[in-house]
Amino acid sequence: MAVTFEKPTLLRRITPLFQGFDGPLAFAVFLLACAGLLIMYSSGYDHGTRFADHGRNMLIAGAIMFVVAQIPPQRLMAFAVPLYILGVALLVAVAVFGITKKGAKRWINLGLVIQPSEILKIAMPLMLAWWFQKREGQLRPLDFLAAGLLLVVPVGLIMKQPDLGTSLLVMAAGLAVIFFAGLSWRLIVPPVLVGLVCITLVVWFEPQLCADGVRWPILHDYQQQRICTLLDPTRDPLGRGFHIIQGMIAIGSGGIFGKGFMAGTQTHLEFIPERTTDFIFAAFSEEFGLLGNLLLIGGFIFLILRGLAIALDAPTLFARLLAGAVTMIFFTYAFVNMGMVSGILPVVGVPLPFISYGGTAMVTLGLAVGILMSIAKSKRLIQS
Repeated sequence: MAVTFEKPTLLRRITPLFQGFDGPLAFAVFLLACAGLLIMYSSGYDHGTRFADHGRNMLIAGAIMFVVAQIPPQRLMAFAVPLYILGVALLVAVAVFGITKKGAKRWINLGLVIQPSEILKIAMPLMLAWWFQKREGQLRPLDFLAAGLLLVVPVGLIMKQPDLGTSLLVMAAGLAVIFFAGLSWRLIVPPVLVGLVCITLVVWFEPQLCADGVRWPILHDYQQQRICTLLDPTRDPLGRGFHIIQGMIAIGSGGIFGKGFMAGTQTHLEFIPERTTDFIFAAFSEEFGLLGNLLLIGGFIFLILRGLAIALDAPTLFARLLAGAVTMIFFTYAFVNMGMVSGILPVVGVPLPFISYGGTAMVTLGLAVGILMSIAKSKRLIQS
């Protein structure tokens, strides 16, 4: 008697792909993406095809997230060293024969113009998590020193381009891995204290340090001007201080409940510069007010807490360090963007996650969420 097998339905075949997906994480990302689409429609409706392109970028990021989520953390570890070497090699290539735009050499033409520094946002935490995984149980001070050198090389190359925003994100991701790996507080506190003293001195002597003709060592001229503008944006209200001043006006004018969807005057009269990219938080604040800001910040806090929870439950040291670093990338993105728009941090090119327009940044965020999903999925499948 012939044995017949029932052909599984399409639903039964694709169900395993979604098993173990972290629901709370997906919900947080979905809400932030909806907020991004909402404000992008308002701030970008008269800005060409920004809204449609933003939606397309989100779909691409979502597809990348889904694919990466299917890759076990052990497989992700195999990409660490090759991806890091590729990223550093491309940064060196950029320094030698890169493309210069607006005074910065950040791009290279490989048949397609790319910005290699974006690779390091993911490659850096992958590499350092791999490094500490290989030395689990036998960490020595020299291992942390070697990790610091692995971090300094790409950060230095990115700062030389110059690209302060991306170098800050790469450095934050790398430092998060080193911190979560068990770096002693005795090594953390001294540089923090030195940094606080330097900030205090700069604020105290701001009139002398920001006077015309004064040149700061190490920093580029534009970086020095950004710091001086942060300390006193009214120094050049129609020039370098215009961005910060208009951003603060838009945030303040929103009040508690905001002016309403599509009703932001600072936004639609084009007083807010880069209203669909770096300064989209100002447009959001004007239209949805303090209440909307609290909900948006609450969404980011929930996303970050969920990421840290996934890191705590990760099955291996590599997965734990990687999840923690990826989560801190979200924190750094959000904190720096909101801080610079609010006038408490210098203006740097850091987008607001899932809200700001930008294809490359959205792809990076999709990769990051996919990594968190992969780690959460591996833990759930092990438990089951």
